[in-house]
Amino acid sequence: MRRSRRMFDELKAENYNPDDRYSMAYKRVKRIKGFYIHALVYLLVNLFIIASSYNKNSFDSGDFFRWETFSTALFWGIGLLAHGLSVFGRNIFFGQNWEEKKIQEFMEKDKSEKWE
Repeated sequence: MRRSRRMFDELKAENYNPDDRYSMAYKRVKRIKGFYIHALVYLLVNLFIIASSYNKNSFDSGDFFRWETFSTALFWGIGLLAHGLSVFGRNIFFGQNWEEKKIQEFMEKDKSEKWE
């Protein structure tokens, strides 16, 4: 199925004119840039929150490691992860040929386990 999908995508890409392909690439670059800006803002805001909650007395007494200090970073981090997955897709964990490699692996395993 993956191979036929890839061939369909290649045929579809050949039918696009260069302007359509440029606009698709431009949109993709804008989405990636938006993710990187989101990640930078996440980092700066959470560093500010953590740094502002730090003072020597609270760190020594153990009050620094409170839920309120790190809850924003945790929940916003979950949102940032979702944004990253929407931009970069599911190919982060499963590469382009992952399905084909797994099928070949199972076929080789079954071949070696069967009686001849």
